[in-house]
Amino acid sequence: MRDWIKSGSPWIWLTAGAVALCVVMVAGVLAMTALRGLGHFWPSPVVETTFVEKDGSKVRIIGEIRDREEVAVRRLEEAGFKLGTDAAFVDRVLVKFGNRDLTGVDFRWLPVPLLGEFTYPNDLLTIERREWGNFYGHLRAVKENGNVVATGDAAWPVLLERFERANGLFRRILAIEKHDIGDVNYRLEQLRLERRRLELRGQLNAEREASLEERKKVLDERFAALQADLQQLRADIARDTVVAEVQDGKEVEIKLAIVADVYRANEMNVGQKIRHYFHKLVEFVTDDPREANTEGGIFPAIFGTVMMVLIMSVIVTPFGVMAAIYMREYAKQGPLIRTIRISVNNLAGVPSIVYGVFGLGFFVYFLGGNIDQLFFPEALPAPTFGSPGILWASLTLAILTLPVVIVATEEGLARVPRSVREGSLALGATKAETLWRTVLPMATPAMMTGLILAVARAAGEVAPLMLVGVVKLAPALPLDQYFPYLHLERKFMHLGFHIYDVGFQSPNVEAARPLVYATALLLVIVIMVLNLTAIALRNRLREKYRGLDNV
Repeated sequence: MRDWIKSGSPWIWLTAGAVALCVVMVAGVLAMTALRGLGHFWPSPVVETTFVEKDGSKVRIIGEIRDREEVAVRRLEEAGFKLGTDAAFVDRVLVKFGNRDLTGVDFRWLPVPLLGEFTYPNDLLTIERREWGNFYGHLRAVKENGNVVATGDAAWPVLLERFERANGLFRRILAIEKHDIGDVNYRLEQLRLERRRLELRGQLNAEREASLEERKKVLDERFAALQADLQQLRADIARDTVVAEVQDGKEVEIKLAIVADVYRANEMNVGQKIRHYFHKLVEFVTDDPREANTEGGIFPAIFGTVMMVLIMSVIVTPFGVMAAIYMREYAKQGPLIRTIRISVNNLAGVPSIVYGVFGLGFFVYFLGGNIDQLFFPEALPAPTFGSPGILWASLTLAILTLPVVIVATEEGLARVPRSVREGSLALGATKAETLWRTVLPMATPAMMTGLILAVARAAGEVAPLMLVGVVKLAPALPLDQYFPYLHLERKFMHLGFHIYDVGFQSPNVEAARPLVYATALLLVIVIMVLNLTAIALRNRLREKYRGLDNV
């Protein structure tokens, strides 16, 4: 046994066991996140039952069963429920009522012993609304301009047909508001800035004034025409309504203009549920958020995260590589360089919020404010670069991850054999040529390792971004069709901040919880895709220059 311990085998097995345990734990976390997040998009059956309230009255309940747990009977009796059981523990279920505009609550825990028989009527509707969340009820009729056009079983196909019509009109309205009217507003703002620019330069004469007014008149006419089209479309989309009976027996009329989706989960077969699931999954990835980010999609957050990481990578890589090259290849090794290395290592341990405060003070207020004074005086006092934006967020994260790139690049340069440098110099190459054509290619895999670590850290950071550019909801993406196409001054959405906002700032925590898991899983996937791309590039470079390692 003593010889076996001295051989080092126990420590090898211990290390292997620790690695295996870590892999299992990571896989478990990802599996739990995927199960709780992706399961949210599966169409849940809508249950109808009765419930005995604290005062003994019996009420009808309609909703989705979202969770189940065991709870002490004493705790429920202290809350006022009369269970009439000798058991110490009973089950309770979390029911999503929906109909928040009618009941004031979206979720409620109900003890199972006080619930009646569960039934699943096929005519129960699940209506996803763009306002007030989900609605549940029995389909009773479909109306057009207040007149009933279908009732009973015949109302369902009519409802689907008119929903598709209303949804198409909604997309047309959204396109006009977001693209056509947005284009007019953008050009009007450019005219205003051009006029102000000419005023500041003293170049605004009568001829230019008339030209600006003529262009503004054309845009105003286009805006008026678009507004007329919008009014007509809004009148058309408000035509159809659906009437449904809720759990208290009251009939409620809902405009199809605010309906995002409608389906009967109870009568769906497996194929229909699978199609619905993937439809909702694609919608989650490609649509904009709604309902305070607790409904809809998260495409702007995905786009903002990837764009910020790419800009950060473009900034941090050359600066980190150049700093490492100078300290390893050119600077005289002495107390000063050792002090710089210690400082770089210490910077890697500085809390990220400190970088956020620095970015806000230096990049936003100092650099951005001076840029506005020099290049955008016509927009003042409204800031252009003097407010948080994706450029300042990327620069802040570049500084945060700079030590990682420097250390990894230095280690890569140190691993290049001295004989390679001497052989290149002996063949007549200069030091710069040796560095550029021989040393750097061999150190490229180490540089890519530094970039991979930087991307992994930057993509998950939230605290500094809250100060330098990220927002709850960005009205426009940083990339569009207007010159200069990439608008680095704009604010953006981020997956990490979206998780924080939905999980901790949402007015409806229970409704937002599945989206927190789904967004967290998506953030992990985005980071994995970025890292795997960099790893593939690193491996390709490593294979390309493998022969030089044996020189």
